[in-house]
Amino acid sequence: MASETDCLLRHASSSAVEDVAQDMDAKPLLSRFLSYPIANTNTNPQRRRRLSTQLASAPRPLRQQSFGRDIGHAAKETYLITSLSFTLLQYLGVGYRWMTRLLALGCYAMLLMPGFLQVALCYFFSSQVRRSIVYGDQPRNRLDLYLPANSDGKKPVVVFVTGGAWIIGYKAWGSLLGLQLAERDIIVACVDYRNFPQGTISDMVKDASEGISYICNNIADYGGDPNRIYLMGQSAGAHISSCALLEQAIKESKKEESISWSVSQIKAYFGLSGGYNLINLVDHFDNRGLYRSIFLSIMEGEESLHQFSPELKVKDPSNRNAVSLLPPITLFHGTADYSIPSDASKIFVDALQKAGAQAELILYGGKTHTDLFLQDPLRGGKDELFDLLVAVIHAGDKEALEKDAMAPPRKRLVPEILLKLARNISPF
Repeated sequence: MASETDCLLRHASSSAVEDVAQDMDAKPLLSRFLSYPIANTNTNPQRRRRLSTQLASAPRPLRQQSFGRDIGHAAKETYLITSLSFTLLQYLGVGYRWMTRLLALGCYAMLLMPGFLQVALCYFFSSQVRRSIVYGDQPRNRLDLYLPANSDGKKPVVVFVTGGAWIIGYKAWGSLLGLQLAERDIIVACVDYRNFPQGTISDMVKDASEGISYICNNIADYGGDPNRIYLMGQSAGAHISSCALLEQAIKESKKEESISWSVSQIKAYFGLSGGYNLINLVDHFDNRGLYRSIFLSIMEGEESLHQFSPELKVKDPSNRNAVSLLPPITLFHGTADYSIPSDASKIFVDALQKAGAQAELILYGGKTHTDLFLQDPLRGGKDELFDLLVAVIHAGDKEALEKDAMAPPRKRLVPEILLKLARNISPF
């Protein structure tokens, strides 16, 4: 693992001294939260003296400017979210189902708060997290990058699109996954996108595609390997990201111009607890509190459900050439998922296989919609889904696989009793 001094020397220029100072301050906190110890193998006194001189002569206002930008951005987003919440309430009206779900969500979050607070500390104060990188010109066109402490060599990259019922999605929801994968020398990019009512499904898919494009074209600047990019989505994010991937494949199969990224740049796609046939899910979501009228507004009307249903587009014979361009696809789903039934993934995999795509389904018995993404990672220890993802991403890299085999179990972040209570009260 690269030493702190070497890492600092690479960044110690007058335009980046602030990042260096933050790196020195934040690493002890990060190392307490994450698995791997941070080694300091370089004790060259001349390098330390040069670094001290550079830091001493650095202009301190950079920290204040950076902090000021974060505060300003947070204030703008708070105002935006508040105004959009009132707009959303006008759509929802007074309804028993969604109000009880909202109450359950609040209780669920409180039970998991011990883990959320630990993750938040790393998210806001670790220099390995690059927050709110702008990737487009629309609201919410920002992404977070989670960078490994070891900066030697080009790293594999996971582009992650978070869930949130197309209404409450936010890039920070992927921070736990990002921090844990970064500990296995994997860069994670969590892409934000416009939620309803700020945007509808076509805006969300466009935002996700632009975020993927940014990573494909710029990740080398952050130490990522542009030839090892993986796309992943969870829940609504799995739907949005699969739409973006298939839409891109269709564009390429028709040889359309203005292609900013290529499906060939994605080594594999991972879909976690997603829904891929909207027509089959309308009534199910209505019964779960996402009312039919709201859902159809999000999806731009009933006539658009086919357009934004990847399963149906895969079955369309006119898209056969596009399907042949898709990367290997693996879908994960819990059999006790009541938010989006596991049959949604099973039927989609069947459609992909019949259309000639390389696809497989991995089911987890008794797992709910949030077990795989939240409760299990917060529980710590070994995690079958996490280990499988890492094994696929590091396949062919003998050194990385050996390091994974020696990695200590992940730290427990929430007591078991709180996890069980949260599982029982989860609105998902």
